Amino acid sequence: MSDFVKHECGIALLKLKKPLEYYQEKYGSALFGINKMYLMMEKQHNRGQDGAGFASIKFDMEPGERFMSRIRSSKQQPIYDIFQKINNTISNEINKNLGLSKNLKLLKKRVPFLGELMLGHVRYGTFGKNSIESVHPFLRQNNWMHRNLIVAGNFNMTNVGKLFSNLVQLGQHPKENSDTITVMENIGHFLDDAVAKIYKKLKKEGFSKFDSSPLIAERLDISKILNKASKDWDGGFTIAGMIGHGDAFVLRDPCGIRPAFYFDNDEFTVVASERPVIQTVFNVKLNSIKEIPPGNALILKKSDKISVVKIFKETEKKSCSFERIYFSRGSDADIYKERKKLGYLLFDQIMESIKDDLKNTVFSYIPNTAETSFYGLISSVQDYVRNKVSGKLNQSNLDLAEIQNILELRPRIEKIAIKDVKLRTFITEDNSRNELVNHVYDVTYGIVKPSDNLVILDDSIVRGTTLRESILTMLNRLKPKKIIIVSSAPQIRYPDCYGIDMAKLDDFIAFQAAIKLHEENGTIAIVKDVYDLCVDSFKNKKAEVRNHVKDIYKNFTDDEISNKMSDMLTSKLNNVPLKIIFQKIEGLHEACPNHKGDWYFTGNYPTPGGNRVVNRSFINYYKGNSSRAY
Repeated sequence: MSDFVKHECGIALLKLKKPLEYYQEKYGSALFGINKMYLMMEKQHNRGQDGAGFASIKFDMEPGERFMSRIRSSKQQPIYDIFQKINNTISNEINKNLGLSKNLKLLKKRVPFLGELMLGHVRYGTFGKNSIESVHPFLRQNNWMHRNLIVAGNFNMTNVGKLFSNLVQLGQHPKENSDTITVMENIGHFLDDAVAKIYKKLKKEGFSKFDSSPLIAERLDISKILNKASKDWDGGFTIAGMIGHGDAFVLRDPCGIRPAFYFDNDEFTVVASERPVIQTVFNVKLNSIKEIPPGNALILKKSDKISVVKIFKETEKKSCSFERIYFSRGSDADIYKERKKLGYLLFDQIMESIKDDLKNTVFSYIPNTAETSFYGLISSVQDYVRNKVSGKLNQSNLDLAEIQNILELRPRIEKIAIKDVKLRTFITEDNSRNELVNHVYDVTYGIVKPSDNLVILDDSIVRGTTLRESILTMLNRLKPKKIIIVSSAPQIRYPDCYGIDMAKLDDFIAFQAAIKLHEENGTIAIVKDVYDLCVDSFKNKKAEVRNHVKDIYKNFTDDEISNKMSDMLTSKLNNVPLKIIFQKIEGLHEACPNHKGDWYFTGNYPTPGGNRVVNRSFINYYKGNSSRAY
């Protein structure tokens, strides 16, 4: 993606089912769990590089012995930072007492983090929040072991205000009005309630306070707690939690917006946001990894009992298609095929734009995320060439020159755009800063001729800023006959509210283009009409609220909006025609048939909160308010 967009985060959870001695003997290290967690977090750094956190719980510790540990970092390399500190702490203890490495019971007692249950988290600091206080996991402490709660997640709630108010009505005084704190305290409240009820029953059964403690842990029903806590949640989420005595859970939203996968055997249970991460780190087969079903919780008891329990009513799966297009690791088998298909399906539109002139067309892509889609595009070009060549060779009376000319027909594939460096904007003066931005991308000279069409594939176009300020400026230097920018994703028209940092309508070049068309067509009054409808929608107490922003686009075809984007960006070109082509919605659904969360493109939000957010976003745009819509 030429326009950088931040994703909220990724999670990793690991439960060891054997004593530490087992892993030392079989795998050569008692740090087996810590090492695997480091790898899982590093291999999910695509989901967050601004902050990282790690927490662990040790089983069967005596009172007075530390059984929970947590470390967080928001430094430049946060994952490396936290695991370096963990390793240094362990190494220092071993160096003080060389016998510790052979006495694992004592080592576990002496050093932090050497536990059986671990939770890791990586995040991007969205919305200007990148302090250490915003880094997961979050910790809720208590002297009762089973009232301790550690939470981390890949999520965003659209109705934090309501959830916060619910806590206040319960008599709580949350320290912060954020979705993470609110969710944790919500779960914590019902955890406390469940513990109190079990203790009351045990007391009636004649158990002492001391004897009740392990029995509370055994009888605790995590699914009931999650069921009560999540009653009013509206958002996209994968939320992981650990309870002090050793139970754990991972809960997924009912639409399956945010991803979660798990693997279980007799040695460990592991959960991650990305399937190939589990495959690679633990060297397990693809078909042995399962997806946590939408609306379900994976519950891990300390006793090693594992269950998948339905928490929410069944609804249509609307897992996020942007995960497939851009954010998730392309090494996932299904995602790789989907991205190739997205590229493949663009061929007809491109051929129409270049008027079937393959001989004078150069194909390239924006590094690095569009690479897989580019392979798919080239496959479609090759299929076309193969069919055309075979058709011509079947003709009779071809002379040698004609045959040679036919056989020379092939796609011209070149590396044109080069992401040179990540330039720091240390210069504040506008002209100088713009000059720096221009050079984020460089180009390969001497390949493109003045008679050539230049086709450049990007995986998505959000704001168009990098296109305008860098890519087109540099491509213009090549002086092709025509520049064609192709997006493997459809036009991004609507904000996200489920964990991806795309909250402002007027940031989207598709929205800007639609407004421009209304201005030119004399229909700009619709902006005030939509504003009034959006304002009225907040007076509606019903759960169902319509997305009124759709009205901004309904009078224009996709091509009209694409052409207007081209017009808006041609100012950067010196008499070189520009054409922007987007994936069709039908193409997206064909390429990703099992992931229909397409609200970015269609405005069809999977939860009522989504429609309220988009309407609020339009109100903010109309008023010139730059604050978040949720």
